Amino acid sequence: MLIFPAVDIKGGKCVRLKQGRADQETVFSDDPAAMGRKWQDQGAAWLHVVDLDGAFSSRPQNLEVIRRLRQALTIPVQLGGGIRTLDTVKLYLDLGIDRVILGTVVWKAPDLVARACADYPGRIAVGLDAKDGLLAVEGWTETSPLKVLDAAKTLEPLNPAALIYTDIARDGVKRGVNVEATQALAQAVATPVIASGGVSSLEDVRALLPLEPLGVIGVIIGRALYDGNLSLPEAIRVAAGR
Repeated sequence: MLIFPAVDIKGGKCVRLKQGRADQETVFSDDPAAMGRKWQDQGAAWLHVVDLDGAFSSRPQNLEVIRRLRQALTIPVQLGGGIRTLDTVKLYLDLGIDRVILGTVVWKAPDLVARACADYPGRIAVGLDAKDGLLAVEGWTETSPLKVLDAAKTLEPLNPAALIYTDIARDGVKRGVNVEATQALAQAVATPVIASGGVSSLEDVRALLPLEPLGVIGVIIGRALYDGNLSLPEAIRVAAGR
């Protein structure tokens, strides 16, 4: 199982939010590229990046910062936040981003998701952000009537590279990953699943390991790494079953 350290960018800085709230921000670094290199040097095989300003404004806001981050790394990068058009998908892929994450458009422009998956096979992931089981969109400021499991089943024929499942209630508060909901999603579809939200300890990583045969290929970790509660090398070791 892969560990994806998270680098969330807001105002050009590396921050963490609590439950996705813009008014609950903690700045951890003025240099996202340096933070990305830190995680790479500690053994990360992938980096998970979010343009938080983009997520709230529905368009890219930190392009130059993201460009510097991508140029500073040799490991692959997946990125989401404010990607609402095919032009933006292409922009990021041309920038060197290895995998683009689509979220809000799953609900608001499903044809765009289908086109992106067809045009860029293996390079499109879909973020399924859950609030009480329903799909949250627009930087988690709105909740759609679409159930996450229904969305996942609709997306499966499009062959996205992965579904990134986040329990918003647990994101940034280190309450523990929602293993039950992650398992239900993995059992519902054949698409690979990446868990996210609430990881606080090595036990949370261990709790996900039995889901690997079901298709849970990785987990995103944010605040626990930044607070020092969790060591990335240790998490990678546990995730590898060692």
